[in-house]
Amino acid sequence: MSTMIATRDAYGQTLAELGEENGSIVVLEADLSGSTKTSVFAKKFPERFFNMGIAEANMVGTAAGLAAAGKIPFVSTFAIFAVGRAWEQVRQSVAYPKANVKIVATHGGVTVGEDGGSHQSVEDLAIMRAVPNMTVIVPADGPETAKAIRAAAAYKGPVYVRLGRNKVPTVTAVDAPFVIGKGAQLADGTDLTFVTTGLMTAQALSAAETLKAEGVSARVVHLATVKPLDGEILLKAARETGAIVTAEEHSIVGGLGGAVAEFLAENCPVPLKRVGVNDRFGTSGKAEELLKYFGLMPADLVDAAREILVRKRK
Repeated sequence: MSTMIATRDAYGQTLAELGEENGSIVVLEADLSGSTKTSVFAKKFPERFFNMGIAEANMVGTAAGLAAAGKIPFVSTFAIFAVGRAWEQVRQSVAYPKANVKIVATHGGVTVGEDGGSHQSVEDLAIMRAVPNMTVIVPADGPETAKAIRAAAAYKGPVYVRLGRNKVPTVTAVDAPFVIGKGAQLADGTDLTFVTTGLMTAQALSAAETLKAEGVSARVVHLATVKPLDGEILLKAARETGAIVTAEEHSIVGGLGGAVAEFLAENCPVPLKRVGVNDRFGTSGKAEELLKYFGLMPADLVDAAREILVRKRK
């Protein structure tokens, strides 16, 4: 059994480590530090931690000012608030001037669970993808989150990192390098390719094992960076396997599936199936129940693979 770590826990720990290493790092929070795990940083560096209260727009504007003064601000709250309540400030104060602000949003997707549709952000990747100058990252697990946060800190410019609430299995190699804009092939295959991000990468690896037992060879390509896309790894997968299934804990409109579809339509059209939340809001329930309800389980990916293989053979 692989180690189970919540990506938000890995964030809190890594942020505290970075605080030790770099005195320019400051953290801004919207009264949710216990949930986003920025509380770990707050305890170690109270003079560099700012609880801005439930005032997300002000928090992002303040972060832009701190960036202009040479600091490296990390801004955290739930994804629904970081992208929803503060969108104008993200656009005007952070992305437009290319401010060196890192927006690390936790509780992304439907696995927020019982908080329900009002708090389940299924549109954030689409929104942030559409903002010029914004880099968008969705790590698969704890170890990759730690590397992604370090990469974001080192990167000059706006970054949006989407993290989850629940513990997820570790599927990436601890010693694997993390480079913004580069994908990773986690399983080899010749019949089709799963292109995944976030917690759906673990689901795809499980689906690939099921398909293997049926004699189907499924490749798994994990794209931690949703923007900019790794066109090289996508082209290779499309040319070599001839069929793509995307998988994300996000709306199929405008997220990873949309990004991959856009890229392949212009560069290497192949049969493609998008697996995600089908253009609807979330609902209340336990995380595992919601993954089943929205068709985000390994069995659903197996069904999508079978469907795409039929289309590939036509």
